[in-house]
Amino acid sequence: MSRFLVTVDELSATPKYRQLMDAVIQAVKSGVLQQGDSMPSINELSFQTDISRLTVEKSYKELRKLGILEAFQGKGYFVKSTEIKQEYRVLLLFNKLSAHKKIVYDAFVRELGDKASVDFYIYNNDARMFCRLLEEKSKNNYTHYVVIPHFIEGEKLAVKALEKIPTSSLILVDKILPELKGSYGAVYENFSRDLYQALVQLLDALQKYKVLKLVFPENSYYPKEILEGFLSFCESFVFEHKIVHEVKGEEVQAGDVFINLMEDDLFELLEQMQDLKVGKDIGIISYNETKAKKYIMNGLTTISTDFEAMGIKAAELVLKHSKQQWQNPFHVTLRDSL
Repeated sequence: MSRFLVTVDELSATPKYRQLMDAVIQAVKSGVLQQGDSMPSINELSFQTDISRLTVEKSYKELRKLGILEAFQGKGYFVKSTEIKQEYRVLLLFNKLSAHKKIVYDAFVRELGDKASVDFYIYNNDARMFCRLLEEKSKNNYTHYVVIPHFIEGEKLAVKALEKIPTSSLILVDKILPELKGSYGAVYENFSRDLYQALVQLLDALQKYKVLKLVFPENSYYPKEILEGFLSFCESFVFEHKIVHEVKGEEVQAGDVFINLMEDDLFELLEQMQDLKVGKDIGIISYNETKAKKYIMNGLTTISTDFEAMGIKAAELVLKHSKQQWQNPFHVTLRDSL
């Protein structure tokens, strides 16, 4: 088994058990591992890769479920089959890690199942890091490049890097880049229209408040179209409004409604409320639904794209080799914070 060596990429956001699974699958596909070959023991592979025994064991169990490995008591693990169903190799690039991005990732990987291996990296909204990753990883013969393209600055630089990728292999998620030429697949949000229509749905609940405040940090990766949708709504329905760049130091008064994009701003706001009651004196609308938000303050009102649907649809575009551009559904969940 000296021919089979595994390296774990510490910079990758792909779970280590998945990295190990993909390494075994690639070794089988390339002929390094043959049917009947014995695998390193769990202890050996744990030592070789410097990852926990539980992680190695989870990977082996998943490979058994796929029918690639089999186990014999007292003898260890062996390659059971070299018939690999895996047709796709995907490079997945996210701008950051968050609770809602995890929903996208989980749905995407689950929908692909055993038909694809996924290498997952985070570029932290940094266009230069994104370009370096894309250039370095594009040498690995991926069938698809699935990208969430949010950058604090340097978007034009990122577009130039993406133009080197065949459009037939490219899928953008969450956001379309208008400057990117060619026909490529996408699952995207219409940020301006989505926010406008969401606030229209909340119009009755908003009527009891005086001022709508959108917390939109400066130098943010959030699309400017969110601002456009907010301002358009306030103009259409004659709401007094304000763009707040930083919650800290912002005066919180009865009659205010805050629309928060970032959870850190939400907690900062809660510290400044004093004796004001949420849902009565002030209103809070939180951007992006997560499971926790229905429990915070007896339930946070949220406006959010459907992250589960986003991950599923992106996987579907991979599996169908599709260049379809699909607008993701957007939902309003009215709770006690409004």
